Amino acid sequence: MTLAWTVTTTTDSAAKAQELARGAVEARLAACAQVSGPITSVYHWRNAIETEEEWRILFKTTEARYEELQAHLLAAHDYDTPEIVATAVVRASAAYLEWVEAETAPVPAE
Repeated sequence: MTLAWTVTTTTDSAAKAQELARGAVEARLAACAQVSGPITSVYHWRNAIETEEEWRILFKTTEARYEELQAHLLAAHDYDTPEIVATAVVRASAAYLEWVEAETAPVPAE
């Protein structure tokens, strides 16, 4: 069974979050992407404390597809240094893991 991962990123608008979510799912790099927000982020950036409204995207993928998902997010994201954090799923139902694996399997070339 393929190890599942959740991958998180954030962006500064609901529309951008929807674009990132849809692009990853359409490319089969994630089986699902959930958008939540707005959230408030407080962080250091360029010698200042910033407070911004952001939207979080949680992608469900496999370990095998992580590198491609990360590359996709880096190419599609407009932040200089986007948050891309992957967490291994240590427990999940077998049916869920099979679904994630099936939905992220590359489509064979015809």
